[in-house]
Amino acid sequence: MACSSFNEIKVMIKTEFMLRHYIAGLVIMFVFFGCKKSEPSTSSCSVGNYDPCSLKAPASEIQAVKDYLAANNITATEHCSGLFYAIDAPGTGVTPTLCSIVTVTYEGKLTNGTVFDSNATGAAFLLADLIEGWKVGIPLIKAGGSIRLYVPPTLGYGPNNYGTIPGNSVLVFRVDLKAVR
Repeated sequence: MACSSFNEIKVMIKTEFMLRHYIAGLVIMFVFFGCKKSEPSTSSCSVGNYDPCSLKAPASEIQAVKDYLAANNITATEHCSGLFYAIDAPGTGVTPTLCSIVTVTYEGKLTNGTVFDSNATGAAFLLADLIEGWKVGIPLIKAGGSIRLYVPPTLGYGPNNYGTIPGNSVLVFRVDLKAVR
């Protein structure tokens, strides 16, 4: 009878040992898959009835952009949303939609010239996840194109501070659309 209990203990120890290794393996797997860098996902995107003119900047913000453009002798076109833009190159590739993943190089500045963000190597974003000014402006060009966007606060980050961007800031972007998926 003593041998029977000893064998049962050995089986229990072996089972516990295997179970611990199995759990450790699962933990390691979750860590590696959880840290995997992923591409932006369009799974939650829906173009639906998106109307780029439905959100319009107030007259005071539009006037602030106009004043900036005039003071800097910049010619730009006004979009129905209050966004101003200048197309440097229209591009010849695919035109992005709200559900496109766009790869861009860009520089974002405040009207005082302070650069608050830039990427010269190319960054991929789901267009639907970006500020309204980009959702409206980027589809005005095709892949291979380049545009300058003058974004009133309502179409940017609004009245709240966002990182180094003060609330109610007019934003100035140069965007090169490298690819559209």
